[in-house]
Amino acid sequence: MGTFSLKEKYFKFILYILVIVLVNIAGITLFFRVDLTRDGIYSLSPASIDVVETLSEPLSIKVFFSKSLPAPHNNTERYLRDLLEEYASRGKQYFNYAFYNVSAEEGALTQKADENRDMAKSYGIQPVQIRIMENDEIKFKNAYMGIVIIHGDLIEKIEAVTSTQGLEYQLTTAIQKMNKKVSALLRMEEKLSVSMYLSSSLNPIAPLIGLDQLPELGKAVTQTIAQLNAKSLGVLDFKPFDISDKAELDELGKKYGLMALSWPALPDKNISQGSGAAGIVIEYQGKTATLPLIQSVQLPIIGTTYQMADPAVLERDMTAVVEKFIGINKDLGFLSGHGSLPLMPDQLAMMQGRPSEGLQAFNTLISSRYSIKPVDLKTGAVPDGLNCLIIPRPTLKFSDYELFQIDQALMKGTSLAFISDSFQEGQSGGMGMPPTPVPIDTGLEKLLNHYGVNIKKAYVLDKQSYKHQAPKEMGGGEQNIYFAPMLKEASINTEPDFMTNIKALIAMQISPLELVEENIDKENIKVTKLFSSSNESWLMEGMINLNPMFITPPEKKEDMKSYDLAYLLSGTFTSYFKGKPLPEKELGEKDITGETADTKAGNPAKKPAENPMALQAGHSFLETSKPAMLFVLPCSQMLEDNMLDPEGQSTNATFILNVIDHLNGEDDIALLRSKQQALNPIAQTTPFDRGVIKAANIIGLPILVVLFGFGVFVKRRARKKKIANRFNI
Repeated sequence: MGTFSLKEKYFKFILYILVIVLVNIAGITLFFRVDLTRDGIYSLSPASIDVVETLSEPLSIKVFFSKSLPAPHNNTERYLRDLLEEYASRGKQYFNYAFYNVSAEEGALTQKADENRDMAKSYGIQPVQIRIMENDEIKFKNAYMGIVIIHGDLIEKIEAVTSTQGLEYQLTTAIQKMNKKVSALLRMEEKLSVSMYLSSSLNPIAPLIGLDQLPELGKAVTQTIAQLNAKSLGVLDFKPFDISDKAELDELGKKYGLMALSWPALPDKNISQGSGAAGIVIEYQGKTATLPLIQSVQLPIIGTTYQMADPAVLERDMTAVVEKFIGINKDLGFLSGHGSLPLMPDQLAMMQGRPSEGLQAFNTLISSRYSIKPVDLKTGAVPDGLNCLIIPRPTLKFSDYELFQIDQALMKGTSLAFISDSFQEGQSGGMGMPPTPVPIDTGLEKLLNHYGVNIKKAYVLDKQSYKHQAPKEMGGGEQNIYFAPMLKEASINTEPDFMTNIKALIAMQISPLELVEENIDKENIKVTKLFSSSNESWLMEGMINLNPMFITPPEKKEDMKSYDLAYLLSGTFTSYFKGKPLPEKELGEKDITGETADTKAGNPAKKPAENPMALQAGHSFLETSKPAMLFVLPCSQMLEDNMLDPEGQSTNATFILNVIDHLNGEDDIALLRSKQQALNPIAQTTPFDRGVIKAANIIGLPILVVLFGFGVFVKRRARKKKIANRFNI
């Protein structure tokens, strides 16, 4: 029996080893991963899977990452490796990646690291400075943390990957952009004309204006354009021009906005009078863009200085122009005129010390994915085929004909984003008093009311608001800015995919919205409330005074309630002009729902002139819309630079970008962008709930341990008694 028992033990041991080996082999061949995180941050999003699985040409990614980096950068490298492995498993033979060692080491590896660093620099990847803690000291270290994406002859780069935040979004959108660019370049039937106007007459005066290297600029620019042409499938038709005739230069300046330089004769320097220009003009299908090769900069005290274009920056700017001209991004309509917010600030106003509004951060974020098309209703109509038209806080009156164009754009299926305000700054109150806000009335209000949304002429004030650190002379401490509500997760609708992970928002001078129920066709229109204020909100209406010192919450809780602040309506809308006379452009500011000057004076309305030739002219009028969406946000400050970060990492930026993507049918990208949010606030609880949780942790857990131990003791004692009874011990 003993011998058999020994054989049995050896047999079991060998069997266990065999099972372990087979399990490992199965694990290698049948590899799978399970991402248990709530938002699947370690798995590819559907948008990423779709982009990488549709690759038809090989795509390579080169990663230049320094070794042995401290936390949190070491975690970034690990996450990047896992993410690229996910891409590779989906892209199969078309997706390849490699990590390059750029850290200096001993022996032969040092030469290889030097070669890799040179390769990184050739792609434009430079080391970034990071802060590390070493021997209880804060030190700074240069580290490579860059990515280069190569698809055919096209190259995109991410110069510094300092965080895992939004990394998948950056990679996927870069790959998607390259795919679109290749397709657009292959579809081109004509080349882009690139003309370099660089006058040799500038060379003698170059040293006098601090441009000693100007004679070499032409060669550097030619090389840069040749490199860009190689990356763009040879679609650039490059021609250099050397023009010094003043009349010819003036004509070019009027046509292209090309800056020309003129100078008098300088006998002591042996320089004769002359003119010259330095710039690049890009033309394609009637569109033109001008890039300067010399810029004049006005500096205080020093005066006017001149700077030459950096070839690397020039290549980036030319790439942006080419991408815009060939249309690799969707068009996004942006209403201009009517006092609406401009994309860029007024430089003249800034130089004169006057306030200048501008949406630079918004412009930067949107331009990376969309081609912005300014729409001026006074000079043209809303272009057909637009997926979305943004109307950013107009302040001037719209004519009925202009309202008709907006209405018909919605009828044709163009989604509208009304981002407006109820008030604008009026005249100064005098005696050092701030300007008094005055209501805005553009005529768009009656359109919105017809579609089912009314914006009240009031501001929402909220006890849950932004807190400002008051200056010492005013007593110090925190001061509530009640007209800047802090919107928390409880009041944000996260059910729509594009609202996922929007955990908090901040608004400024926002107005309440009301649904006009009788104007909403419940069968054809779906209404989605996106967010609202807290239950501790009240309104400021009538006399508007936003001085925080004069704002106090109501004493009675009954005087406070929640107010709706943003709506999305989707479905098929009915035209505002259904059953009304259709306005003509020549009618100007006449209001079709109001009285004319003649009817106000008691005179009968004039009859239209007879048409002896029976000619007919009219609109192609649509009474019912194609499926479209209407987004209403009564807070234009959520678009301004003080509310958006240029990197697009804040929840405010994510919300705005996701809404625009949703209106353009890009829900998968919106979901990808909001997949991983840095802001994850703790859920709000009552003092009683916090007390219960605290007591459960302090008292409840030890009691559970004691009860568990007692249960084990009872079970063992029962087992011991059972064995004793069985063997009569």
